[in-house]
Amino acid sequence: MQLSVATLGLGFILCTAARSQTSHINNIKNVVVLVQENRSFDTLAGGFTYNATIDGLVNHTYCNPADTLSSTSSNFCAADTAKNIVIISPDHSITGGNMQIFGEYHPSTDANSSMNGFITEQNRIYHLKNKPVVTEVINYYNPDLVPVTNAMAENFVLFDRWFASVPGASNPNRAYLTSGTSYGQGQDKGLFYHSGLPQTSIFQQLSEKNVTWINYENTTNLGKSSSPPDSLFYKWTTKSGKSKTNVLPIDRFYQDAKSGALPQFTWINPECCKYMSMHPKSPVNMGENFMKGIYDTLRSSPQWNQTLLIITWDEHGGFGDHVPPPTGVPAGDHLTYTEKAPDGKKYKFHFDRLGVRVPTILISPWVEKGLIQNRPKSGNNDFTHTSILKFMSELWGLDSLSPRVEWSPSFSDLITNHLRNDTPREMPNAAGY
Repeated sequence: MQLSVATLGLGFILCTAARSQTSHINNIKNVVVLVQENRSFDTLAGGFTYNATIDGLVNHTYCNPADTLSSTSSNFCAADTAKNIVIISPDHSITGGNMQIFGEYHPSTDANSSMNGFITEQNRIYHLKNKPVVTEVINYYNPDLVPVTNAMAENFVLFDRWFASVPGASNPNRAYLTSGTSYGQGQDKGLFYHSGLPQTSIFQQLSEKNVTWINYENTTNLGKSSSPPDSLFYKWTTKSGKSKTNVLPIDRFYQDAKSGALPQFTWINPECCKYMSMHPKSPVNMGENFMKGIYDTLRSSPQWNQTLLIITWDEHGGFGDHVPPPTGVPAGDHLTYTEKAPDGKKYKFHFDRLGVRVPTILISPWVEKGLIQNRPKSGNNDFTHTSILKFMSELWGLDSLSPRVEWSPSFSDLITNHLRNDTPREMPNAAGY
């Protein structure tokens, strides 16, 4: 029986249109994801000057009061004086994030995202008598001090409106990155440390679809992460035996990339939190050079012409940003998380808003040079960590892992049909300072 377009109706037309818009996605055969730690967009990229359209801090005065509840409080403004080593890690709990984003610990559902509480929250812990420690949470890097991030952005695609999934800690965000939900977890503890998450992850999905994957973990002689690699958050990874076959040391990544033996999907966990991840006290220049090593290895790999490298940061780490995160987004499930705020009162979080803005860079010979990507070309939703899962569902024909993934825009339309021959062979070195 033959069906006409009229018989098939609007669904056929929309499906055909969607395929045509993402037809260049098939130029990508290998996806590599590196998730660094705990830096906001303004902190790392707010000082970039190579493109005037970047929504950063170069032409924007960004100040925070010492006390959001005082009309006479002193104001402190961001400057390009961020340090290579930040001695302390700012508060990045959900309630601390409330203060940073809303200027209060218990915001109502219609509260204004003032983005002016970063100094206030830092002052609560460290007090203005230690002024440099307090004010460094809103300072940002001169591009010369983050040359790798700057060069990657200048040569590939930089998102300047990409938000973390949760306005809180690393592992809940990493769970959203790899499964579309944190299963109600709001802190870096509990289920993450003994493969306790029951939901389906991208790793399980790929295995069931016969798409190859490896989670490379940085276990160099400089140390091992304080958290398990992200694939080990999940019960399935351990029960299936993939924890023994598909979680490998980072040295294998360099070997596999050099020989052209990378799997279809590569997930890289940096060491955290002393050397390579940028999480305080990690020196930023060491994190930069770790990123350089990943790029340089891929650039010289036989698989380079079919590879997409995605570099993002799991969350803002308590560092300042001037752009309010979106609200009213699907949670991914109906679970909530309750935390005691610094004022002693409990706060229930419904996972219905995104976290603070973080840098994200798409790197491939199949993307435009120097593109600044703000909102998606179509639709009103914003890019977020689960946009990676949305892209992968399109690339490999996977089901949507959660309502949050379904809500998230893909970036498939940023994959072009033009193979560039001008991509840098190496990234610059980041010196210490």
